[in-house]
Amino acid sequence: MTYDPENHHRRSIRLKGYDYSLAGAYFITLNIDNCDDLLGSIHNGKVKLSDAGRIVQDIWLQLEELPGITLDEWVVMPDHLHGILVIKDDPSLPKRITSGVTRYERRTMTLPKAIGRFKMISAKLINQQRRTPGVAVWQRDYYERIIRDDQALKNIRNYIRDNPRIPRKGGS
Repeated sequence: MTYDPENHHRRSIRLKGYDYSLAGAYFITLNIDNCDDLLGSIHNGKVKLSDAGRIVQDIWLQLEELPGITLDEWVVMPDHLHGILVIKDDPSLPKRITSGVTRYERRTMTLPKAIGRFKMISAKLINQQRRTPGVAVWQRDYYERIIRDDQALKNIRNYIRDNPRIPRKGGS
């Protein structure tokens, strides 16, 4: 089968025309490829991280070393990560709120760059640890929600804190 751009195109789940370098809080969810419990397990409502899970935790914490980024509530789950990433106001970043944001411009915005860096480094280290070079660790995309007010922030923080206690498929 050959590539046909009419049939083989990916639809972006990003908010069309939104500038993802704008200051604000973003609720991020990253899923492990094939939804495998690569990052750990849950016992009595608490996550027990695997070696891969500890790698993910360490690299997630390193995101705060990037300019303009802080982390809020987050949790590494067996098959995904939830986190609130906060972009601080940075006057050096160009503001690009237009409906004509190109794919290249979108990739150079703060949020996609930070998530892309996180996924690349964590996958590389996990694959080195497992001796599986080049194997997909993360699903291709990620989910994000722009947190628009204090009540939404409070609700999402509670959801993240409670996530390990929510019953999962498969019982773990």
